[in-house]
Amino acid sequence: MEIIETKLKGVVVLKPKVFADARGYFFESYNYNLFKQAGLDLNFVQDNQSLSQKGVLRGLHFQNNPHAQGKLVRVITGAVFDVAVDIRKNSPTYGQWFGLELSEENKWMMYIPEGFAHGFATLRDNTVFSYKCTNFYNKASEDCILWNDEQLAIDWNIENPLLSEKDMQGKLFKDFVSLF
Repeated sequence: MEIIETKLKGVVVLKPKVFADARGYFFESYNYNLFKQAGLDLNFVQDNQSLSQKGVLRGLHFQNNPHAQGKLVRVITGAVFDVAVDIRKNSPTYGQWFGLELSEENKWMMYIPEGFAHGFATLRDNTVFSYKCTNFYNKASEDCILWNDEQLAIDWNIENPLLSEKDMQGKLFKDFVSLF
């Protein structure tokens, strides 16, 4: 598995070694020993999966301490534009974002550690998105930054996304007070 660092310290892209033949393909989506050797000594406690149609945007979500979550995200079917935003107030990349396409074809994954907001825009119908979490979901700790915040200037390359009520009411980044 190839592990690639991004401009945001802690956010990494993981490219698994895929073994394909006439029958289909096989790859390891998670291997504790490989992750640990790469400095990702993680304890995943919860797996989540969502189904979304093209044009759905989910995010930018995170949980505050003591329930903050690291997430290993990937697409099983379909494709998304996946984004991490650094919300660690003492970080040199505070307020910066990194995004890339995750798809069933490339089979790439992204690890987003605690201290980052996360979101994705669905690029195809019937996209199945999966993520492993390092902490359990806690409703009282969840928070949301507005997906189209002008200060963040994320290029989602999507017009009029389908949003949840929570995502429509996300905080502006300038009004956001980070607890990280």
